[in-house]
Amino acid sequence: MNQPNLDILNARRSVPSRQLGEPAPDEATLRALIEAALRVPDHGKLEPFRIRILRDDAKRAFGNALAKMALDANPDLSESKREKEQRRYEHAPLVLVVSARIDGDSKVPELEQNLTAGCVAYNLLLGAQALGYGAQWLTGWAAYDRDVAKLLGMKKHEHVIGFIHVGTPTMEAPERDRPSYDDIVSTWQP
Repeated sequence: MNQPNLDILNARRSVPSRQLGEPAPDEATLRALIEAALRVPDHGKLEPFRIRILRDDAKRAFGNALAKMALDANPDLSESKREKEQRRYEHAPLVLVVSARIDGDSKVPELEQNLTAGCVAYNLLLGAQALGYGAQWLTGWAAYDRDVAKLLGMKKHEHVIGFIHVGTPTMEAPERDRPSYDDIVSTWQP
């Protein structure tokens, strides 16, 4: 039985970034979305997350820089892969780069700080969908590359959690198979 207040979770879909077009949220809506997304569990009130906004020329410049980095790392990169790297950030009108900013001096374990930043990314996905937009959380090699982190202005204690692509779906996102409750959940007993 679906509970009405769980509809947003039961309807959650990732809309492929290639299927996200204009419009993206306007400034006021984006601000409201981000402010809501920041309401996450945060042990120690460390705020171990940051968000960078990429759109328009910034997205294109970022894609061009990544394509150059990919080519520098692999000079034999095929033309199609080079183009894929260059255009990866052009499809959705808005890309939010969510990062974890780890406080190594805190008693809060690094894992918890990363999970908090991950919750921000997930809230952005849910919030975008609740507002009628589509979104997809992507990583890829760029999320784990220190030169990309530096390109984005991150210090050594900060790293990418994900690239959240946001826009208006150009088609309905298909449902996919989901895990079965019975396969995932067990009751522990001593």
